[in-house]
Amino acid sequence: MRVVFFGTPEFAVPSLRALLGEGFDVLAAVTQPDRPQGRSRSQVVPPPVKVEAEAEAIPVLQPERPTDRGFLDRLRELAPDVGVVVAYGHILKPELLRLPPRGMVNVHPSLLPELRGAAPVEWAILNGVAKTGVSIMQLDEGLDSGPVLLQIPHTIEPDETGGELSAHLAEIGAQALVEALALWERDALRPVPQDHARATYAPKLTRDTARIRWDDPAERVARLIRGLDPKPGAWTELAGRELKLFDVQVSDRRGPPGEVLAADGRLLIATGSGAVEVAEVQPAGKARMPVADWVRGRGVTAGQRFA
Repeated sequence: MRVVFFGTPEFAVPSLRALLGEGFDVLAAVTQPDRPQGRSRSQVVPPPVKVEAEAEAIPVLQPERPTDRGFLDRLRELAPDVGVVVAYGHILKPELLRLPPRGMVNVHPSLLPELRGAAPVEWAILNGVAKTGVSIMQLDEGLDSGPVLLQIPHTIEPDETGGELSAHLAEIGAQALVEALALWERDALRPVPQDHARATYAPKLTRDTARIRWDDPAERVARLIRGLDPKPGAWTELAGRELKLFDVQVSDRRGPPGEVLAADGRLLIATGSGAVEVAEVQPAGKARMPVADWVRGRGVTAGQRFA
């Protein structure tokens, strides 16, 4: 089967490796352009999929938008049987979806129709669901609404972070992808339409989403901190300075929401119900560090209040 692969971040790399490892003919990797990164924005960094593709001598295409006429003409010249899309970062238009004879197949990290949208991994943890998984689906013109070829469930561990869950689902998705394509190529799979009435959504994460609301119960605050670890990071403010919090446990201690209950090598903060104990923090513009290091340098004391 002749494949054109669409993907950008680290999440997509296991799927590309799996296709190559199982002998699929990957004609090209389509990924987003190199972007400036870092605080000064002076360093231009290639996306992980580009790095992996070049290491495997796969041609790389980086259109600014996948609607560019030259890009579409190049895909027609490649004549793929199917397109595989894994966290590419652009919505594909009907002309592109129809270009390969078998259309486009997507690796989506949720059990569709649950958690359609841009951030299903993080929202699975934020919503406190016990089980998520991976869906291999055919792309249509809607938002993650196409027929499903294969699904594999995954139980979310109580202390699992967004980064850990993403890594697990990336590997599960890679295995499911090659299995689904192999079965589909032999006409051993039939696409199953989704029940749109059961659809839930996982919208793009915003700065407001990531802000900690100390009036919330401790478990909800902890899920926010875990779900957004390592990126973008759940944040709060102390004396007008922004701070991201990581590595969290729930405590039954109580106090006014946002108040520091202990800062003696650990950071214990009251919520609307209970408290959270945080082991790592990241001040604005600095690297993550143990709470003890931050407390020593910052001089934080019990009784101060996070906003």
